[in-house]
Order: sequence, then C-alpha cells, then structure tokens
Amino acid sequence: MNSQLLAAEKQSYLFGNLFPHSLFLKYSGRQDGTMSFVNDGCSAALENRRAFLQTWGIDAGRIVCAKQSHGDRVACVTVSDAGRGADSAESAFADTDALITDRRRVPLAIFTADCLPVFLYDAQKQVIGVVHAGWRGTQENITGKTVQAMMKQYNCQPDDIYAGFGPAIRSCCYQVGEEFTDRFKSGLVRKENGLYLDLVRINTEQLLRREVKRVNIFDSLICTACENENYFSYRRQGPSCGRGMAVLMIR
Repeated sequence: MNSQLLAAEKQSYLFGNLFPHSLFLKYSGRQDGTMSFVNDGCSAALENRRAFLQTWGIDAGRIVCAKQSHGDRVACVTVSDAGRGADSAESAFADTDALITDRRRVPLAIFTADCLPVFLYDAQKQVIGVVHAGWRGTQENITGKTVQAMMKQYNCQPDDIYAGFGPAIRSCCYQVGEEFTDRFKSGLVRKENGLYLDLVRINTEQLLRREVKRVNIFDSLICTACENENYFSYRRQGPSCGRGMAVLMIR
C-alpha cells in the first residue's frame, strides 16, 4: 500500500464515516497544495481550495473560515456567514480558533500544519464544530470551551457529541522545552533526549471533562511530522510551509 493510500485509510477512523449521509468531513493533504493565504498568497490557495472541494460538489466560495490567533474564541456561524474568509483573510472571523453551527450546507474550515484539528458533531441536535488546537489554544482549553459553546448555544448534550482528531504532530515528534512543565500538568512525555507534548491526550482530557464519552472520540492516528510527505509540517518544513484544510459540513 502506498503512503497516500495508507494515510487515507488512517483518516477513515474519524467519526465522520459513521454518518456519511449527514456529514461532509475531509482534511486535505500536501498533494492538494496549500489551503491558507499565509506565505503562498491568495491566488494559489483559492485555486487549491476550489480543486479540492469540487471533487465532492462543495462550493469553495461558501466555506467559513477563521483568522486563527492561537486563542480560545469560539464563533457561532449562521447562514448569512457563508463565504466569510473564502476569498480573503480580511472577511474571516477575526481572532477565532473554533467555529460552530447548526446550519446545513455551510462548510466550516480551519487550517493547520502540525496543530490539531478537532471535528465535533452532535448527532441529535445536528450541530457541528471545528477547532484549531495548537499548544496555546490547548493551554486555553479551546476544545472544552467549544463543547461548552455548543451546549450553551444549541442545547447540545455531551452524551450526543462525537469528536474526531485529524492529522497533527504527535508526541513522537513534538519536542518542547522544559518551560512546558509549567504550562501543562498532563500530556508531557519524558524521553532520553527531552520532553515531548501530546496534544491528542490533552484535548481528549478536555473532552472527557466536558463529559463527552470516550467511546465517541476518534483519532486519525496521523502524525504530520512523521508523514511529512503527505501532510504539511511546520516542524519539518519551517515557517514557509503550506497549510492543510479541515472541513466539516452538515449535508
């Protein structure tokens, strides 16, 4: 099995496959090109978005994006927000790292290159959320706060929420400094050559504290640094690397 097919097989473990008729859930790979306006400019990203999404009949002009700031702000998306950030960064939700909605055919998108993309879905209330969880957002409990926002805005119940972790740098590769022992009380792995951060474990703990069932939490198991041939990795490629796009939509 070649590397791209193996990566696709790993992604199949995400919860979206449980609800193929209710959800559109995808994460772009490195072969799809950069999806962010960072570094490569607007025109390349726009064309890559269109090419990636048109395969599934999704209008790239309707995606809703956040101008991510590694914070903990969650934005509630309505039908009138469709297209925010689709054509320019200026129109995206400012200083936002998570998007939630109960509207159909409004694709939510975030962009990552090692940070953890989190997909959320309440199958009863038909509510979705996408989260950009780097170490700073994770420190601010961004995933837990997004679940809390779904509960407050849409009366979601934790028992009904499914969560999926997309491709991200894992504890096998995410070496951090000793100062991280002051930032995190769990999710740190000590190895002979230093300290490593486990974003998946910490975000899983945030979900469990919000009473999301462990059986409803799914992981793609993909490390963007290990599989840099298939995914963008800030650690492997540096600041000039592209960004992948995580998209979630209620059909």
